[in-house]
Amino acid sequence: MLLNLVPEFLAALAAPDPLEAYRRYLDEHRPVLAAYWHNYVLDLDSPHAAEVARRALTAERRDLRALLDEVDVGEIAEDALARCEIQFDMDRPTDVYLMVGVGGANAGELVVAGRGIAFVCLEHFTGRPNPETYGLGLSPRLLPLWIAHELAHTVRYTSPSSRSELARVVADAGGDYDYWESGSLATLRELLVNEGLAAAAARAVAPGFDTWEYLGYGRRQYRRLRELDAFLRRVTADELDRRGLGLRLRYLAGGTSPSARLIAGKVIPERAGYYLGLQMVEAMVNEQGIAAALRASADECRDADDRASGVQTA
Repeated sequence: MLLNLVPEFLAALAAPDPLEAYRRYLDEHRPVLAAYWHNYVLDLDSPHAAEVARRALTAERRDLRALLDEVDVGEIAEDALARCEIQFDMDRPTDVYLMVGVGGANAGELVVAGRGIAFVCLEHFTGRPNPETYGLGLSPRLLPLWIAHELAHTVRYTSPSSRSELARVVADAGGDYDYWESGSLATLRELLVNEGLAAAAARAVAPGFDTWEYLGYGRRQYRRLRELDAFLRRVTADELDRRGLGLRLRYLAGGTSPSARLIAGKVIPERAGYYLGLQMVEAMVNEQGIAAALRASADECRDADDRASGVQTA
């Protein structure tokens, strides 16, 4: 189901008391928006939450309004969701939320009470960088890629036939996805495979883009990662079956410090794990197709990679 929260957000901006109107908006959609804040911004009960909200409410939004005037984002999202339902053989109710964020992420995945949710923060897709909203200036033509990417995660987390570690982590948490807890409990192999599969899924749903666009990189960063390919494979080999939030932050998070990304004397690019993950799942996707690959365990992806590489196992 597609849910568009943007009109309600804009109505809050136009209210006599925008902060109070925004609080009512949060209360109306609290299960989803509280999960978004917790996973991608900070807890709503944090003493800093009010200041984050005020900054979002006073930011210049001409670029967002222009996007809404020029592009039918609802139609794009509906089409992407329909394509994903077919390509991924989606077997659980799932929602796509169009919304305005508060600077945390351009898109993301959630599971709330067992229901998969993909959200897209439209301020990042206006085609115009906006320092007041932290808008990245991404082209709206990339919306289908990111919707597919996040919906792929929800399939991996919630499908009854998923054999992923993250599906077990979500189930053990009572049907809720927590970025921080899952980052501590899942192996690095699972976390890399998870992002690699999502990138491959986006490519299946929206073909025709460059590889670096599916990975969320700039062209220069992708070129650098290709140069580091052998080095990255070597230094991660001993870490793939380890667990720890620091590993997720090192390989998959944006905004991390150079010291956090220092490995064997080299500072690796931010989010290098997306590149590694795509390499790790290519064989499984080619062998089984994207719908089956999304439900495969990380070990099954490793075994498919070994088969494709001609590795003999006992």
